[in-house]
Amino acid sequence: MSFVVNDFLTAFPEFSDGDIYPVGTIEYWASIAVLRLNATRWGNLLTHGQYLFVAHNIALAAQATRAASMGGDVARSSGLLASKSVGDVSMGVDTSTTAEQDGGNWNLTRYGRDLLRLARIVGIGGLQILTEDVETGSVYSVY
Repeated sequence: MSFVVNDFLTAFPEFSDGDIYPVGTIEYWASIAVLRLNATRWGNLLTHGQYLFVAHNIALAAQATRAASMGGDVARSSGLLASKSVGDVSMGVDTSTTAEQDGGNWNLTRYGRDLLRLARIVGIGGLQILTEDVETGSVYSVY
């Protein structure tokens, strides 16, 4: 099944602003999603996984674009904001309740966290690989 941008935008209307989320950027990340997510492994969840992958990456791209427009460093990544102070007022947030353990950059968006949780579920099942013993020529399964 191929990735359809209009279907993606129907499922994730928050990305409908073409000035912030250009179709070319969506198509680019969709082409990467097709390469990164194994269709056999993901089965019926493939389209949803691709959508989450694209949403995560275009959200990060939009953040970089915003940073560039303000003269910021687009190559610098930032983690989840745990606290902020303005004048005499400060606020803290417990990010451990939403962050995925060992999630790396996937923790930077809710789409990435959702994708990581789903990938971990999809990856739990067994996978059969046929391999050949080069010395004997025997074919056997590895699970």
